Amino acid sequence: MKKLNLFLLSLLLMMGILAGCGDTSENNESNSDQEANTEQNDDVDNDEAKEEAFPVTLEDASGEEVTIEEEPEQIVTLIPSITELAFALDLGDKVVGVSDHDNYPEEVLDKEKIGGLELNTEKILSLEPDLVLAHPTNDADAIEQLRDSGLTVFVVNDATNFDEVYESIEMMAEVTGTEDKGEELITTMQDDLDAVAEKADEIDEDDMKNVYIEISPAPEIFTPGKNTFEDDILDILHAENVAKDEDGWVELSEEAVVEMNPDVIVLTYDYIENPVEEVMERKAWEDIDAVKDEQVYLVDTDLVSRPGPRLVEGAEELGKAIYPEVFGEK
Repeated sequence: MKKLNLFLLSLLLMMGILAGCGDTSENNESNSDQEANTEQNDDVDNDEAKEEAFPVTLEDASGEEVTIEEEPEQIVTLIPSITELAFALDLGDKVVGVSDHDNYPEEVLDKEKIGGLELNTEKILSLEPDLVLAHPTNDADAIEQLRDSGLTVFVVNDATNFDEVYESIEMMAEVTGTEDKGEELITTMQDDLDAVAEKADEIDEDDMKNVYIEISPAPEIFTPGKNTFEDDILDILHAENVAKDEDGWVELSEEAVVEMNPDVIVLTYDYIENPVEEVMERKAWEDIDAVKDEQVYLVDTDLVSRPGPRLVEGAEELGKAIYPEVFGEK
């Protein structure tokens, strides 16, 4: 009798365990179904939100009122800075054509090339883009030809400082349906730039350095004055631009730079062999403090002059060259 009772008790326990397993399995299946439905609903909501965002009409940098009827699926970008912004907005898969001068990110090397200063309009037309993202420096006649051929062309603003870069991002995000990503990108840039500025606040006024940035070598040497990214970055870094009183890109004589006597010289070109060595060996510059103290550095020009997210990286690189004790060795 005892054996029978034990047998019945074991049987009941086993049935309870199996029932529990069945409930758990059913619950798991139910939870999985709910998660799948939630994801499906989110996708539907996102698709509906994008559909509601179009058509969108916006005045571009050329003063043209441009209407984008539907979310663009095929995009051509006409200069490197716009390409970088497009990729930063997660539009890389939609970019079907880029300029001959594009070099970042690496994926652009596999994109169709549509010309450099002289645009190949036939090539652009053959790519059948829904949207062409242009720049004020692009050939106006070529832009007009593309528009006359029925393409939607939007000219992004010519940014010369960080605030104008944020405007570029907002414009591109609106015409491509990537507003959320645009806001995220701007916030990230602002936060990262604030971190750079916070480090620069450690620099006392007495320790501020005079900086000369050379963007092309002798005999025709050019430097950025005010209303350039380089000047904007130097201001954030608490460094003095020796050409701050000049506007835009300024051509200087070697004698003028000697008189400026910068503490630091930054070069932003690498198309000649050993540019730092070339500057250090300029006979007329041997008494410049930067040369005497061997404070001559090379920085990637794209980081400090190309409007886009990597400008913050450029600010950090310039910080390392000018104030290594604050920003770390370059």
